[in-house]
Amino acid sequence: MRICLITPEPGHPLLADTTALLAPDHEVEALDPFTPGEVPLPLADVYLLKSRTPHALGLARHLEQRGAPVVNSAPATALCQDRTEMADLALRAGLPFAATRTHASLSGWAAGARLDAPVVVKSRRSRRGDLVARVNDNARLRDLAQEWPHEPVVVQEYAANSGWDHKLWAIGDEVFSALRRSELSPGGRGPTRPLPLAELPSGWADLVREVGAVFALDVYGVDIIDTGGGTPLIVDINAFPGIRGQAGAPEALAALALRRAAGHA
Repeated sequence: MRICLITPEPGHPLLADTTALLAPDHEVEALDPFTPGEVPLPLADVYLLKSRTPHALGLARHLEQRGAPVVNSAPATALCQDRTEMADLALRAGLPFAATRTHASLSGWAAGARLDAPVVVKSRRSRRGDLVARVNDNARLRDLAQEWPHEPVVVQEYAANSGWDHKLWAIGDEVFSALRRSELSPGGRGPTRPLPLAELPSGWADLVREVGAVFALDVYGVDIIDTGGGTPLIVDINAFPGIRGQAGAPEALAALALRRAAGHA
């Protein structure tokens, strides 16, 4: 089989370890979406889309139009970059997702807002270096609006929680888990801690798989907070995250790639 990685970073630990597993029996190549030129022919048996830039999404759409399987698909990847569309789909599907309001610009909303409880403000477009902040009062909101005046944002009520994000990842039907101190906690984001899957609250692993079915994702991450007594609240969904340091993740990704390639053959 020929497996192609759409990424500018083929040395990423998950991809490098997956490549090492596949390379003895299969051809694995990397395609940098920023490098101009024609897509090598013949097309690969499957493409793994480990990039969310406009260039990468455009390349993935081109490959899909030519009949190539892409994991995750370009539409599913793009959907997870728009936090408004993400929330709308999740809530329509009955997932326990944070209620989300959208504003065309942070400064426009802040001009008339009167906060009486903490909120979480995020860039509408999910990207590296985007805005994610807890806002407790109007003074903080005004300061933030001066820093990001034209930024389209989504606003969610702040839900009281332990201060730890449950970082859950899925590759196909396999679920992996860890704990990370939330970037919204007073001390800021901390290191990721192992969390055995057996220690997740009942039903959470199945909830992650349901997210994958709703969003048509094969490799994805789901950020969940525990709002008390094991009650989950989904606060973010990511297409093809890093999934670093998770035993068995490269093996799961290699197996998924081969299944999708074989299904296309």
